[in-house]
Amino acid sequence: MASILPINVADLLNGRTESARLEFKASWNPETTGLQVVRTVCAFANDFQSLGGGYVVIGVAEPDPAGGKRVTGLSAQDIDAAQRRWFPGARIVVAQFAADQAGKVQDERVFRGPLQAQLRNCLRHLEGLSQAHVQKQREQSQVRGWVSYPLPALREAVVNAAYHRSYRPNVMEPTKICLYSDRIEVISYPGPVPGLEAHHLDPDGSIPPVGARNPRVGEFLKSLGLAEGWRTGVPGMYRAMAENGSPQPRFDFDGGWFRATLPAHPEYAAVSALQDAAYLRTVGSEDDALRRIREAWSANKHSAALTTELIRQSAERDDLDAAERVFDRFRKTAPDTAVANVSNTWVEILLEHDRGDDARRILKDLARSTSARDAVDSAILARRLREPRLAHRYFEQAGDALQADARALHEFAQTKMRLAQDARNKRQRSWQAVDRRLLVETRRILERVLQMDASVTRRAWAWRDLARVLNWLRLPANEVEAAFGNAIDLLPAEARFKEELRQYRARRRAAPESPAR
Repeated sequence: MASILPINVADLLNGRTESARLEFKASWNPETTGLQVVRTVCAFANDFQSLGGGYVVIGVAEPDPAGGKRVTGLSAQDIDAAQRRWFPGARIVVAQFAADQAGKVQDERVFRGPLQAQLRNCLRHLEGLSQAHVQKQREQSQVRGWVSYPLPALREAVVNAAYHRSYRPNVMEPTKICLYSDRIEVISYPGPVPGLEAHHLDPDGSIPPVGARNPRVGEFLKSLGLAEGWRTGVPGMYRAMAENGSPQPRFDFDGGWFRATLPAHPEYAAVSALQDAAYLRTVGSEDDALRRIREAWSANKHSAALTTELIRQSAERDDLDAAERVFDRFRKTAPDTAVANVSNTWVEILLEHDRGDDARRILKDLARSTSARDAVDSAILARRLREPRLAHRYFEQAGDALQADARALHEFAQTKMRLAQDARNKRQRSWQAVDRRLLVETRRILERVLQMDASVTRRAWAWRDLARVLNWLRLPANEVEAAFGNAIDLLPAEARFKEELRQYRARRRAAPESPAR
């Protein structure tokens, strides 16, 4: 108990607080003690003698000169009865609503007890529901990320609701926190104190110096570190939402209620919609799943995740025209950094539907601002389209992102091998220098792949490709045959490795000085 009060209980019991600020009650009786406690609390709250309030200690008798037992304590039932009788609205209800058309309550939690316990337990519960997304930044030690709802803003909204609501017996409604798929609403009763108008809560507004409804509650919460200083809550909410990349908070009220709305981070709303759609598809509601994605996309057309899913679902229904309209709409309005990911999805779908020319055109039009991960995906798709130069461009753009991806590195090496073959076949100006440079780079990349934690199949094919590159570089036969041997040892059932080794040896016997291309 001492840890949650602004004064130590031992100090109260040992008389180290002015007697005028202390009153002890040995027990609780709603008919007698209850009325006495309420009168005393009101007197302390009015603070006519400027004592800074006071303390009513229930379960402890007045000091006994004879040294009798003072601490009697209260039962849990007495504590619950005391709170329900005098402060009926002093509780916080958190309700989570389903995203389906019925809007059913999926989960409901009620937080009771002392005000600071209500707030701490409620905030702990909400913090557990908040999802975080972290993305490593290329060539930086920092990460960028977002959470579904920034905790500083959520904390301010909840604490302010408990601080500024009314605790009069005629206000029965609890503080309500409603969790929806795209927002959190924090509602308190009644409305704000007179003098506060809607425009005062705008981003560039200024809170007037109106009196607080519960100044002692505010001081108590500030002393426990739960509330901030004067009129800093609303600006702090705007700042926390902006730093997280979230939409601005919204405030609305009338004389009977006050509501603070925190919109979800745009990508969290997309994640929530995707999860709902996945569930609906699992239970066989394909049409409802598509409807859920369409509704979410209509509200957030810049979301790459929602656009990708809508394109996929449309394509699965063989409605490529609808998928193409969604893609075109996104490409015209979304940031360049987001377009690449969606473009790769659309290119993959086009390839599956034998529309290679359209896929090739889109890949060539992608912006240079493509992220490293998207560049890798674009490069692999370009290889499927047999566009090695385009693939090479995207692999180079991926940069350091390749170093931890065995598959991407291997495909980069194979792309360079293809370009080296093209240079040799065309025999254009300086083709020999270009050919050798590409092969040296390929060798280095393949050796890197073989040092990585790759699958047996990947390592086997990397050894096979390395054997071919070593041959083209005119390196000693024992090195070439050793590389082929390693590939065969890893995949002994792969007949192509043995056949290529046989052909290499045959060509060596026929023309020892010629590379077995």
